[in-house]
Amino acid sequence: MSLLSIPSTVMLVVYVVLLAVKLFAFVSALMFSNEHYRAAGKWTKGGWVALTGIALLLQVFPIAGLTIVNLALTIAAFVYLADVRPALSSLRRR
Repeated sequence: MSLLSIPSTVMLVVYVVLLAVKLFAFVSALMFSNEHYRAAGKWTKGGWVALTGIALLLQVFPIAGLTIVNLALTIAAFVYLADVRPALSSLRRR
């Protein structure tokens, strides 16, 4: 293993981790009903599904000119996982 292959390996690991996070956020956004979003006082289901879906698509098919958009959508996926998903899952009956 050469010293020059370390940055590419790190970038591959970051890419795969971000892909997994965005996929998890997208599938999680699909799992809850629109009523859950309304009851939690959050943005609509369609909005979060579209946002996380576009984030997932831009992760899979990166477009060179939209790297700042990809960064913003990555932050949106983390916001969904940190704020919206816990509020939605607290509404589920156990």
